[in-house]
Amino acid sequence: MHIYEVIKRPIITEKSQILFDEENKVTFEVDMRANKVMIKDAVETIFGVEVVNVRTIVVPAKTARRGRRKVVRKSKWKKAIVTLAPGQTIQLFEGV
Repeated sequence: MHIYEVIKRPIITEKSQILFDEENKVTFEVDMRANKVMIKDAVETIFGVEVVNVRTIVVPAKTARRGRRKVVRKSKWKKAIVTLAPGQTIQLFEGV
């Protein structure tokens, strides 16, 4: 997998902004096949920062009922919370 295929998009929510401001953690949506080592290498290479820790979460699919059937409204996806070294920042998340 190419390094630019690992990270799909940053997740900018109220909770992710609080994590960035208080604990220097950045949140990304990543490819389902990516592991922690690949995510760490991708963030360090693309943004030029030092990564201390990576935590991954698979967000389950959202389902709905249509009569007796269950329908998938949104498929599952993988989220990564990356802890940056003290003093390191990513321009994308500052001032949002």
